[in-house]
Amino acid sequence: MDRFGNVLFENREIENERLELMDKEAHYFLGPHLTMRNCTLVLKVPAQRLFFVGARFIDCTFEVKQELKNHQQWLAASLTGCQFKGRMSGCDFGHWPEYMDLPGFQLGSIADCDFTEARLDGCRIMGSDPATLRFPKWPCFTLLEPIRRAPELRGAQWPGQFGSIVIEGLHKQPAPTRALTLSAELEAKHFETTPDAFRSVIERFDGIVY
Repeated sequence: MDRFGNVLFENREIENERLELMDKEAHYFLGPHLTMRNCTLVLKVPAQRLFFVGARFIDCTFEVKQELKNHQQWLAASLTGCQFKGRMSGCDFGHWPEYMDLPGFQLGSIADCDFTEARLDGCRIMGSDPATLRFPKWPCFTLLEPIRRAPELRGAQWPGQFGSIVIEGLHKQPAPTRALTLSAELEAKHFETTPDAFRSVIERFDGIVY
């Protein structure tokens, strides 16, 4: 850690190591020019203390030990063959260089990754092919190509105000949005309904993974 409380991992390759990023007083910077292969990263810091600056993660495992909220730094990372565990909300993954005009965000990507042991809500895949990814199972559900399929989804009677707020707003999602994952449990709580009410609608559609 430097005198400013920053922990830097840059300009090197790291293989087969376990990194625990858990100091709540530190700012962690991974990259630039960092490649990690077959590593396990244990994350227990808030989003504002975790930065990926064009780092490459290959066949790595991310263990999120406290909910990671609104973490857009995934968009500055190249993620290939990685596995995610734990709770994340409002996070974006993939390629969305327009999000921020910084070098790392030009390099963001995601492919062949596994979210089946993660719990996601309000998380998006941007500018990358969702067909290469494994999404979390029920009670999470994933809308594939939500912008293109918005008219079809609007034709259903969704529970509570979910339809009038979330589904009606799908066309306002950023153009690179390729998938949107939500938690039926959390959305049901927010909209004062039940997960089963969501499932009864979801089961009618192809193109929703659950």
